[in-house]
This record gives sequence, structure tokens and C-alpha cells, in this order.
Amino acid sequence: MTWTAPHLTRTTPGGLQLNAPGTADERTMPAGWLQWHRETLLVKCAGLGPAELARTTAGPSGLSLLGLVRHLAEIERWWFRRSFAGEPLGEVFTGPDDGDEGLQGVDPARAEHDYAAYLAEVAAAEAAVAGRGLDETFVTAGGGRTCSLRWVYLAMVQEYARDNGHADLLRERTDGETGDYPSGRAPTGPT
Repeated sequence: MTWTAPHLTRTTPGGLQLNAPGTADERTMPAGWLQWHRETLLVKCAGLGPAELARTTAGPSGLSLLGLVRHLAEIERWWFRRSFAGEPLGEVFTGPDDGDEGLQGVDPARAEHDYAAYLAEVAAAEAAVAGRGLDETFVTAGGGRTCSLRWVYLAMVQEYARDNGHADLLRERTDGETGDYPSGRAPTGPT
């Protein structure tokens, strides 16, 4: 049986629900929105096989859903682990064809591996910031700019929002599915 990206039932981290009042403590709010965007990416991939995930459907762009998964694995590692936590790590995807933060070098034969690498990076990012304060700072590589963990959360939410907009279009052009729950597989109750 060929691997397909698994279906996902959204979580409501920290009790945060998008249709609930817009209040939560300062850590729960950005972490909740980031979790929602992470899940959105996975929902856009749900039910697709390797070839569909790797397909470029918005030519002349070479962008694919799998490329976005790879890209966001790189971004998770860069901001949470390499920058904020100072972990001495290389890139998630390396090689001469990877380029552009994981967006290039997509191989359908590695789709399951790349998807798992993304999930592992999200888990490692969460572990890297567990118990850390939003006001804790680090100095960026190259630019020498001081940033806080709060800034990283906000930057990640905007990164995912932009990339999930691309994922919306790529998914629709792959199989016509639109919305947050392809083929109407929404969980019961509020989301």
C-alpha cells in the first residue's frame, strides 16, 4: 500500500478555539495560533500520496506541497533550535539540489521521510522552547539583531500564514479540494 499523508483532527491547544472569545494568556495565544497554522499545513496535505505532494501545480512556479513541508521544517529548525536555543545544527535537508530552504530538491520517493522530518522538527522546536520565557532573547546570526522568543512566535505565525496561502492554492489545483477539511472531513463540534 502506498503511503499517503495522514488525515488530522485539529487540536485546540490550551483551550484556544478560533470561534471562542479572543482571549488567552500571553503564551497560549501565539503558541495556539502557531499550532493552528502547523495543523493547517498538514490538513492541506492530508490524503495525498507522494506524487501528488511533490506535484507543481501553479506553473511556472516550482512550488509544491511537499516543498512547503520541507521548507517549514527548515524554518522551524532555524528559528527555534538554531537561533533561539543556539543548538549547533545543520540544515534538515542538505545536498546540491535542496536550495532555497527546502523548497527545491523535492523527491516523491522521499515524501514519507520528509513529512516525518517535518513532524520531528516541530516536536524538537516545542522541546527547545518548553519552559522558556517569551522575553528571553538571542542575537541573530549574520545581522547581530537581538530578538525575543515572542518575536520568533510572531514571525513563525506570519511565515505559516503566507505559506499556507500557497498551500491552499496548491491543494485546490491538485485535486479541487478547498477549505480546512478536504472532502468535508471536519471533526464534530466547534473548531
